[in-house]
Amino acid sequence: MVRKQFISFVAATLLLGMFWTQGAVAAVERSVTLAVQHMTCATCPLVVRKALQQVNGVRSARVDYQSKTAAVVFDPAVASVSDLTAATTRAGYPSKPKEQAQ
Repeated sequence: MVRKQFISFVAATLLLGMFWTQGAVAAVERSVTLAVQHMTCATCPLVVRKALQQVNGVRSARVDYQSKTAAVVFDPAVASVSDLTAATTRAGYPSKPKEQAQ
């Protein structure tokens, strides 16, 4: 009986730890919008998105051809804005953080 209670306790602790960790990870995400140069066709955003997704720490990347921007969500403990701009530049699409309206 004690063994079953112990196993239940360990399982509950592990599950609780998983949920707590997921919440903590979400709290450290950062987002940035990049202004991306040299996008001249509808295929360009695919290349930019793939380059951004290959950066460790990137959670998501949405690239918009019309506005020539990339919205990136990333973990700042793993990646930096300069890592993101370097990735797009290596792919042939220099970028910089877009200034936000105040």
